[in-house]
Amino acid sequence: MGKNDEATLKEAQRILDSFSKSLENIDVQEKSIKNDELGYRTEKDASEADEDFRDRMFKNAPKTSGDFIIAEKKKW
Repeated sequence: MGKNDEATLKEAQRILDSFSKSLENIDVQEKSIKNDELGYRTEKDASEADEDFRDRMFKNAPKTSGDFIIAEKKKW
């Protein structure tokens, strides 16, 4: 290692030490936005279907047949 490399390492260590010392006084509060059940969402009741969502899905589908969206398999 050259003299310049050693100076760079010492400077980096000084910066890290200074930063970690600054973090000592920070109070961290744990906050979780996920459910406690391993990240899974809870299922809704099937009776709570959103009719607006269903109408938009069928409106955007290129082909429909009654209550079904017609789609090709393994072509994309």
